[in-house]
Amino acid sequence: MYSNESLDRIAKIKKLKDAWIIVYANHYHWKIDISDILNKKSEIKEVEDLQDNKAKWDFQIAWRMISYKSHWKLAFAKIMDHSWIIQVCFMKDKIKFNTWKNIVENVDIWWENKSAYKISEKFTDTWDYIWVIWDLFLTKHWELTLFVKEFQILAKSIRPLPEKFHWLTDEETIYRQRYLDLIMNEDSYNRLRLRSKYIKTLRDFYNMHNFIEIETPVLWNAASWAAAAPFITHHNDFWEDFYLRISPETSLKKATVWRFERVVEFARDFRNEWSDPSHLQEFTMIEHYAAWWDFKDNIEFTEKMFDYIFDNISEFKREVKVKDKLWVEKIVNFKTPFERIDYIKWIKNACWIDVSIYKIWDESKLINDIKKAWVEFDWMDKMLTPTLIDYLFKKVLRPSIVWPAFVYNYPRTIQPLARQSDENHEIVEQFQLLVNGWEILKSYSELVDPEIQRLNFYEQAKAKEMWDEEATSVDEDFVYAMEYGMPPQSGWWMWVERSFSILTWQDNLRDVILFPLLKSQK
Repeated sequence: MYSNESLDRIAKIKKLKDAWIIVYANHYHWKIDISDILNKKSEIKEVEDLQDNKAKWDFQIAWRMISYKSHWKLAFAKIMDHSWIIQVCFMKDKIKFNTWKNIVENVDIWWENKSAYKISEKFTDTWDYIWVIWDLFLTKHWELTLFVKEFQILAKSIRPLPEKFHWLTDEETIYRQRYLDLIMNEDSYNRLRLRSKYIKTLRDFYNMHNFIEIETPVLWNAASWAAAAPFITHHNDFWEDFYLRISPETSLKKATVWRFERVVEFARDFRNEWSDPSHLQEFTMIEHYAAWWDFKDNIEFTEKMFDYIFDNISEFKREVKVKDKLWVEKIVNFKTPFERIDYIKWIKNACWIDVSIYKIWDESKLINDIKKAWVEFDWMDKMLTPTLIDYLFKKVLRPSIVWPAFVYNYPRTIQPLARQSDENHEIVEQFQLLVNGWEILKSYSELVDPEIQRLNFYEQAKAKEMWDEEATSVDEDFVYAMEYGMPPQSGWWMWVERSFSILTWQDNLRDVILFPLLKSQK
């Protein structure tokens, strides 16, 4: 449905088109930023000189017109681009109109002869894109202003923007129509621009450490890369079901079999899980694998990375504000080194359950022990041991860790792709970095023994058959590659949205994504 104002704008567009005036341009090549104009104060002219056409008219600009007010023979508008806002002045009998074919002082529109000034007054609207040739002067109120000699319409807007601030409390509108949020909300615009700088800084850090960035498939035959439910899609040509990747893990590790010693991917991943402020089904993950490293090397790498981020992005501060599980605001300090927390020991302290003693088929005993400890979570009666331990950790330990901390010393049962400790085969060499109860990143020393890997896959496959939808599947192609010899290595992956949300003081991942996934408006 169109408002009366939108219908009026549609009528204007028709009249302009009927007069053979192009209102949706195909290019504009000479744009300069408004912020650059502010540095041209040496170019300021006297307004009397401009009125007498003594100016050189050297400069051009194009962007949105955000306001327009006319006063008989004089009109003032505001032009906004990504860098700033500036005032422009239209003066009757001193401007010309560019139709894209001709530069004219007058043009016939629906049997009426309209001056260029009248076109600016009656046929342009706020939020139109326009182009102007101008020179610079100061008004009597000392406001820097562009004196327009010639203008042109680049793109007409049909819908006016909402009243400022009226709709900004409506979260769904902000997420569903982010383009409006970017126009009206400077904080959102700056934050989402900063995300691009954040990604670039991370790429620079990886380049410094001799990583090769590669790309791996999004569609795969097996969902065998993490404890998570996959999205399934059907391949019509192959007539076979495929999975959207949960993680690029096995593909990246295959690349290390020969020659690619350090690989990284800035990957788009998909997990068919619940939605809440800290979970999204589609997200960006940075994942790397480094031959010859173990998980301790990746702990050192992580602390260096965060130091590099804070040293190179001035917008980030080492002390950030977060809201804990009870919505109490707290200060988190990213000063390195980060604290180390023993996973098994801390869970036992929290609920008296020693998760290291449970084997993969001990789910009945573990469920009984969890209930005895007065702990419950959804669907626990349908989970097997690995998923139960993971959810127990998320319930009793993870929410209490507000400060940056490395959690390590995980039971072997829950991590089929991680390497067992040489000192204790029931423990895997793994860590997570937690901040404010959010898992920011994870790493472990990789399992490269194909025999153990295949056995672990089969155990997980049995769990999947028994309705544990987060159990991983068998990936024989991956084991086959491993049998050619895979070097000792450590893998590492970080959730980009989570880390960036924490660093920008956001409580909801959707606030750091340009176009977050939402239900249809049905």
